[in-house]
Amino acid sequence: MAALEAAEAALGLRREDEEENHHHEREGGGEPAALNGLVVSEKVKSNNIDVKIPKSELEVEEKGAEEEHPRQSDSNILDLSSDYPRDKHISIQRHLADLEKLADLREGEFSTSVSQNTDLHVTDERKPCPLCPEEKFRACYSPKLHRHLQNLHWKVSVEFEGYRMCICHLSCLPVKPNLVGGQALSKMGAHYHCIICSATIVRRTDMIGHINRHVNKGETESRFITVRAPKSSYEVVKESATDVQVLPNHSTPQKTDSYFNPKMKLNRQLIFCALAVLAGERKPIECLDAFGATGIMGLQWAKHLRNSVKVTINDCNENSVTMIKENCHLNKMKVKLNIREEGNDETVGNREENSDTIEVTKMDANVVMHLRSFDFIHLDPYGSSVNYLDSAFRNVRNLGIVSLTSTDISSLYAKAQHVAFRHYGCNIVRTEYYKELAARTVIAAVTRAAARCNKGIEVLLAVALEHFVLVVVRVLRGPSPADDSAKKVRYLIHCQWCEERVFQKEGNMVEENPYQQLPCDCYGSMPGKTAVLLGPLWSGALFNTGFLRRMLLEAMQYGLDEAQSLLKTLVSESECTAPRHLCTHGPGDENKQEECGVYISTPNTSAESYLVHGKRKSEEVLRSTAKRQRPEHSAEHPPFYYNIHRHSIKGMNMPKLNKFLHYLSEAGYRVSRTHFDPMGVRTNAPLAQFKTILMQYSTPTYVGAQAEGPVHLPGEIHVGEEVPAATAIKVEEAELADDKPGVTTAVFTQSYSTHCAAD
Repeated sequence: MAALEAAEAALGLRREDEEENHHHEREGGGEPAALNGLVVSEKVKSNNIDVKIPKSELEVEEKGAEEEHPRQSDSNILDLSSDYPRDKHISIQRHLADLEKLADLREGEFSTSVSQNTDLHVTDERKPCPLCPEEKFRACYSPKLHRHLQNLHWKVSVEFEGYRMCICHLSCLPVKPNLVGGQALSKMGAHYHCIICSATIVRRTDMIGHINRHVNKGETESRFITVRAPKSSYEVVKESATDVQVLPNHSTPQKTDSYFNPKMKLNRQLIFCALAVLAGERKPIECLDAFGATGIMGLQWAKHLRNSVKVTINDCNENSVTMIKENCHLNKMKVKLNIREEGNDETVGNREENSDTIEVTKMDANVVMHLRSFDFIHLDPYGSSVNYLDSAFRNVRNLGIVSLTSTDISSLYAKAQHVAFRHYGCNIVRTEYYKELAARTVIAAVTRAAARCNKGIEVLLAVALEHFVLVVVRVLRGPSPADDSAKKVRYLIHCQWCEERVFQKEGNMVEENPYQQLPCDCYGSMPGKTAVLLGPLWSGALFNTGFLRRMLLEAMQYGLDEAQSLLKTLVSESECTAPRHLCTHGPGDENKQEECGVYISTPNTSAESYLVHGKRKSEEVLRSTAKRQRPEHSAEHPPFYYNIHRHSIKGMNMPKLNKFLHYLSEAGYRVSRTHFDPMGVRTNAPLAQFKTILMQYSTPTYVGAQAEGPVHLPGEIHVGEEVPAATAIKVEEAELADDKPGVTTAVFTQSYSTHCAAD
């Protein structure tokens, strides 16, 4: 025991002496206490006791000393570029000369290792390759080494922000050995080192894709750098007086943490107008943007509506939450951070609730809607929003509003019918009114989700454009509104020959011939089955006129030009009237607003309704006028629309769209344009009458015929009368002239010439 204690004491003294020698060496004095050669034993005098140190301990210390020298040399290598991080691999350099300098620094180390391990004689002029092992490339002279570095390493590289990730042949990447003749041949694998995450990737194309994924995620800095670089990769986008920071790939969904689509500006304006109308009914209201991304929508709400709203922006992605906080500070908004994750409840920021405070949460959208109640909820996930409908209607307050944006247009527009059936439980096909079919499909799913929570809905707005389908509904709590809403979900009978359609009648009785519900007679004149059953779909109204008029007022107040033109079209479409100069306060607005379930104190009549030739109307005249107008405005707009090009006749020039709307209106039908289709006509006229009027006011295209004026049909059929079935069939035959041009067109031309001669 005494001998062991003496040995330990001697070792401790020896280590202290070595530390002192190292200290003197740094100051320039003294000789290094390094071991030269192989020493079997050493005597250390301590307290007059001679102690022998075993050879194994000395070898361990020598190895430790040898390991420190390569680390120091590597640090010198990495310091070649002063502005470059120290933790990068040596294969990542800015210039080719830096690789040659690496060869100069490694020459002494290479010569020592070769002289100790091999019999190869290396002169001072030969230099090894810093990125290749000895087995692959032997030391050579400078010209050959320059060509080797340039052709094999520098040209076969991946460039990123001024740096080049050269191909590396060192033993950085472990490769499985190949057994040949019972011997293991070690094969060195060529690879690249990532400049951002230091990952080792074999193929160059994979490395390029790996770097692109980093750039798409905004990860352009090394995770080993302690000092954060400036955010040069961020872009600042301004929309509606709101600034947001976005990533370079902000318009690529599922590739970035902060998705921002400039094409959805109209969608954001419509949602803002709907929220502004709700804020005018009651204050303050709690609103939720369940999928914040950059937070642009919630920032617009808080910046323009101020004390009327309490905004909560949620996102489940940590990077998105960080960007939302930065965008809040960019717009001079205070942040109240509320993160609940795995049992941790953290609140950061000012707890005082004022107009400049936005609450930011990092949760799943379903979780945040289950935990709290809101007056206004907006859902805008990537793709379908059916997975969040149950949570949205669970805690939404009575007379609140739920808006959802669906971007899965491939399934809703009948391009992927099996996906639509899987998500929405609805059978749809591609029709001329496919956009309105998509809107009614989404509303049907919303209706079923609300009914499961004993709540009904009232559709305030339904818009289907090129990139999205927007639905805004008001929630009516109670089983009775839920039953009334559920009854409006019906099946649709669609004729595949003439595009006629009608909703199936209510009732559980099975009809013997459901084709009889269609106004057309294609089922009797055409062989086989001519109609399909679509749905279930929403059969009620898609718009609320009073709510749309108030949205138009808010759009004018805040200067939302893009939303104004669309809202004017929606108002005329909801009333199913021809386009005219819209007055934001028209008769019947109060009745429409009362249907929403709340009372709105806004004027319901204009100055023109009180004046008749310079005199004011009496109260009796006003009452009689209101009685006459009430049934007209209470009637819902007709479902679906017809495309005027789809039903045009070959060889005939159809009239202008506005003139055709005037002709239908003169015939006694309700008619308007639709936002779903720029050449669509929403009317309650049957398809046969629609084609008759279109054919009557069309002019032939061939020379020498009648240039202006309507075409007189056989038998002098007047507009507004019922068209016989035979005449309707002839009109359809004239439309299908593409299939039999030699027969149908000739018959139609002969008939037209006969009537011109008779006139």
